Amino acid sequence: MSHDDSRDKRMVYSTDPNFKMNEPENIQSETIPPSQQNLIIRLDTKKRKGKSVTTLEGFRGRRDDIEELEKKLKNFCGTGGSTKDGIIIIQGDQREKIRGWLQKNGYKNPLMR
Repeated sequence: MSHDDSRDKRMVYSTDPNFKMNEPENIQSETIPPSQQNLIIRLDTKKRKGKSVTTLEGFRGRRDDIEELEKKLKNFCGTGGSTKDGIIIIQGDQREKIRGWLQKNGYKNPLMR
């Protein structure tokens, strides 16, 4: 992480009682139906010491719903993972498994990159 990137991730303190941290732009108040989601599945190895993870990007909806989807995918793949900045991260190369699960559960054809 460069010095400039770290400034955006520091804790902010405000005396304003109405201050709210900015939510990632893809987190919304309402979750759109699975058939309208435009999801992108990627394999990522950057900054992970050679280990690969599968990322799922583009989910539009509430934080609770993306975390529930993450939990279901981790359980289905039998591996760990997390959600960070609106991106679901699943350990290992799980692209085909995740794509199959998403299609079976009503998500429109997710893109694999």
